[in-house]
Amino acid sequence: MKIKSLYKYTYIVTAIVVTMFFSCKNNFKAVQNIGVLQNQPIGEAKNINLKYTEAPDSIGRVIANLESPKMLDYSNRDFAFSEFPDGLRLYLYDENNQKNTVLADYGIVYNETDLIDLQGNVILITPQNDSLFAEQLYYDQKREWLFTNLPVRLKSATANNGNGDIFDSDTKFKNYTILDGRGDMYLKE
Repeated sequence: MKIKSLYKYTYIVTAIVVTMFFSCKNNFKAVQNIGVLQNQPIGEAKNINLKYTEAPDSIGRVIANLESPKMLDYSNRDFAFSEFPDGLRLYLYDENNQKNTVLADYGIVYNETDLIDLQGNVILITPQNDSLFAEQLYYDQKREWLFTNLPVRLKSATANNGNGDIFDSDTKFKNYTILDGRGDMYLKE
């Protein structure tokens, strides 16, 4: 009787092991897809028009307006951001409601730092029709500041035209610095 019982347990253990062996599948593709899904945007928007306001009183004042044909939302990441793969147009308003216009082929807005990274054929146009051309320009929304460490070209509607390697400015474009500058400068005597 003990031998039958031993065979019985051996069959049960063998059946469990075989079942477990065949029930485990190669899920390597599924594991790879999990990583892919985490790298995909959590949302996509088309023809967006975002307005950033400042509300010291009950009315609120628009300080920036961002328009783009497409936005990808990656807020599912540890360092959340929004991507604008088809370009964007950014309007920066001062307290007199005059606007600077920034155009770019591509942009990223980092949610935690309020930094906008503008890339590819970046053009900044002031209300006085001065223009700045760059391949990359950053906009710090908290400080309302524009800057880049890449070469820029300035075309002034009134006087100065030039080039430089580093640009730093407030959004009013009145307090700007271009380092390692070169070009034509007109000075009053």
